[in-house]
Amino acid sequence: MTEPTANLPSQPTLQGERVAFTGTLASMTHRQASQLAEAHGGTASQHVSKHTTMLVIGEEGWPLESDGTPSVKLEQANRYRDEGLAIRIVSESDWLGILGLHDRIDEVRRHYTPAMLSQMLDVPVTAIRGWERCGLIRPVKQVMRLAYFDFREVASARRLHELLKSGVPRRQIIDSLKHLRDWLGGTERPLAQLELLADDGELIYRDESGPVDPRSGQRLFDFDAPPAADADESAPATVSMTQSDAAAQEKWSAEDWFRLANRHLEENRLSDAVEAFRLCLLEWSDHAEVHFQLADTLFRQENLAGALERYHMAVELEPNYLEAWTQLGCVYAERQEWESAKHAFRIALDLHPDYPDAHWHLAQALTRQGDNQGAKPHWEAYLKFDQRGPWADIAREHLT
Repeated sequence: MTEPTANLPSQPTLQGERVAFTGTLASMTHRQASQLAEAHGGTASQHVSKHTTMLVIGEEGWPLESDGTPSVKLEQANRYRDEGLAIRIVSESDWLGILGLHDRIDEVRRHYTPAMLSQMLDVPVTAIRGWERCGLIRPVKQVMRLAYFDFREVASARRLHELLKSGVPRRQIIDSLKHLRDWLGGTERPLAQLELLADDGELIYRDESGPVDPRSGQRLFDFDAPPAADADESAPATVSMTQSDAAAQEKWSAEDWFRLANRHLEENRLSDAVEAFRLCLLEWSDHAEVHFQLADTLFRQENLAGALERYHMAVELEPNYLEAWTQLGCVYAERQEWESAKHAFRIALDLHPDYPDAHWHLAQALTRQGDNQGAKPHWEAYLKFDQRGPWADIAREHLT
């Protein structure tokens, strides 16, 4: 990530301010933010004290500690405010606005494809797509099936998932989010996200009859009766409706097999996922998404020939399937069949000229062939959509 820059006013914007930061910043590191605060006349501090005048809340995820409680700095600042001290608590976006860094605000609120988010947040693409299918995250726009997401919403889902996985009780996270609402607002969406996550951070799927635990097939019910004294009142009760036996699976629909296949993907059980996708295709042979998902799984298994066949099937069924064209190009690139790879990437760009992934992969293919001049406009095009992820760093390296 490059160092932040700013046009400094003649009168320092933060003159007399003592600024602290909490939570993960979406636009820069804490060190860069501290440098920026001091460049604007303020004093940066790693801790909140009675001398602190401003606490900036990072917008990548939520300001929660590893035990699910609100940030120590945020709690301390709130106590000082209750004592009558003038400490402003502002969001990262508001802080950037105070400094006049509106381009940085745009960066925080920028929209990203699943592949870009996977690189930036270190979350598998399959997880991001699974979160979308279950409503955990919602695309802000779609272009020919390609979904673009708000970075902050996906970062919020990742943080909630991590906390639950680490054993933090749902009740603790709910209480903390409601507590944060008094200071920050905007907690309704993460509370809704939390409802879609089981106690261990896994997704709870829903069908027409209600929520289902995807691991066991158990039907989940929310009862109005008060929970037992030692029970987690936020956890849904379960009634056994397992469908794991072979007799029940013989009656499964294509949707059942599709759901199971994706569950196997989440658990990295690739061979089982391939088998479930193939059983799904017995009924859904004309579903481009199933062919695409099967191709992705075969690609992860390094079965390049099988992946090519399925990606081709996906674009034959749906010629505007942007991600399928791009992945097709990636398989050809893996096989060092560069002309076919570039052809696939260019088809994707013909369909959607502002497709960041296709620009990046085409630039990579051209660079590997030694065509640095041909790659340059595509590296530059990618940087219009991403300034801070790992792919952006690689693009900048090739342009220097």
